[in-house]
Amino acid sequence: MGLLSSIFGNGNKSEKEIKEKTENKNFDILKYDGIRAKNIKQLPYAIKCFEEALAIKEDTEVMLLLASSYLQIGKIEEAGNTYNKIMNREPENIEVMLSAAGICYMQEDYKSMNEICQKAIKINSSNKSALYLAAKAERGLKDYIQTIVMLTKAINIDEDFKEAYLLRAEVLWEMRQAKEALEDLDIILSKEDDNEEALVLKGEIMAVTGNTDEAKECMEKVISINPFNEKAYIVKAAILLEYKDFDKAIEIYNEAIELIPDNAKLYQERGRVKLLKGDKDGSVTDLKKAIELNPENENKITGNYDNFSQENKVEIY
Repeated sequence: MGLLSSIFGNGNKSEKEIKEKTENKNFDILKYDGIRAKNIKQLPYAIKCFEEALAIKEDTEVMLLLASSYLQIGKIEEAGNTYNKIMNREPENIEVMLSAAGICYMQEDYKSMNEICQKAIKINSSNKSALYLAAKAERGLKDYIQTIVMLTKAINIDEDFKEAYLLRAEVLWEMRQAKEALEDLDIILSKEDDNEEALVLKGEIMAVTGNTDEAKECMEKVISINPFNEKAYIVKAAILLEYKDFDKAIEIYNEAIELIPDNAKLYQERGRVKLLKGDKDGSVTDLKKAIELNPENENKITGNYDNFSQENKVEIY
């Protein structure tokens, strides 16, 4: 009896081992076929491989590959669901939490984003990325004071964190704290004097506060660095409009449109300037072109031209 039991027992174990080995082999084939497909941008096939691999067994690496593939084809909700599954498996994995927070940001779900970031901060209060993303969530929730608090904590951890300085400057400027915003921008520019975003925002602040020469210098520097920077042309033209210099403003838009002929915003702005100058036909032509290039923004195009401080102010998202 002992011998028979031993024989049959070994037989059952052998079948189990064979099944497990087969499943592991199939899992590996699907996983690495998926990786190869992902690397050559065959994303639908890669996703199918990863999904089938996960049907065999759950694996964090494959889940991360699947989430990344979903993002690449614009399936944001599916990517978010996948990150949530990983968080349930690994509730203290901060990198996964921050990726999930990034998905929430894309979905404009700032409340969930903030909750995830706060959990990450609780695990590691010195994680500057968690603090930065928490600040972006607070900004989305319109809590600007808390936004600045989070950014200040991040900067205290890393004094070279230029993204945090820039975001804090944007929020301070939205609160019309020009002096403090400029201090942050100058810190960025002292480390990276060709930072386009910092130069554009500094130029905007200078223009609104009456320092037009310095504002022009900032915009000209941006255009010399990147002649395709849309905002630099808009701000530069807006400075001229403060002095009713319609012809020169139109010249700036002509220059910009020659370089960026498919930019709807530039046609829209030139059309507004033409309307202010009294060229109704030219204005209508430009506004039609703007709608043709970007029909989704048709409801945002009006025949009015707001002044510089309103049209070009930094928006809080």
